[in-house]
Amino acid sequence: MKNISKVLESGSSQEKIKILETLDKTYNPIILEKIISKLDDNNIQVRGEAFSSLVLNENDISNFLIKSLSSASKNIRGFASLVLANRNEKNAIPEIIKLAKDERSMVRSCAVGALGHLRAKEAEAIVLQSLLDSNLEVRKSALQASIYLKIKVPENMKNEINKYRDSEIEKLLFKLK
Repeated sequence: MKNISKVLESGSSQEKIKILETLDKTYNPIILEKIISKLDDNNIQVRGEAFSSLVLNENDISNFLIKSLSSASKNIRGFASLVLANRNEKNAIPEIIKLAKDERSMVRSCAVGALGHLRAKEAEAIVLQSLLDSNLEVRKSALQASIYLKIKVPENMKNEINKYRDSEIEKLLFKLK
């Protein structure tokens, strides 16, 4: 275990990836915290492997993941919400809803996307609000969530969303009909 911690803290990206590939069955709290911390690694491949390890872990690790939603790191907050969504952890919905108002647009986008993926009907109001977010990616996530949740979006809101003439938004608006 000491070796695992050491590699995850100061190993090369390849060493971290190799170790993370083997940790999808762990329930050790110290190791789980280290894996979650790798959601904020400098290397995107390490972040991806940490994400996969957490999604594939069949143990009940939702408490660790929910706790990480209050991390100082935007990457950990955002990606942990997506891990929870991919694990279908509906018990995390109230905490993910809070992230839909995060100061960081990346976190808001992930949170709204997670709520849509979880089919969180209780998040309908926050998804509608997010359709008019100042950030385009948050709007796209909110549109996709609206599709998943079958939310009836008012016509005037659709016009406001589409004022940027973004092709991806136009495709999502078409799917919304």
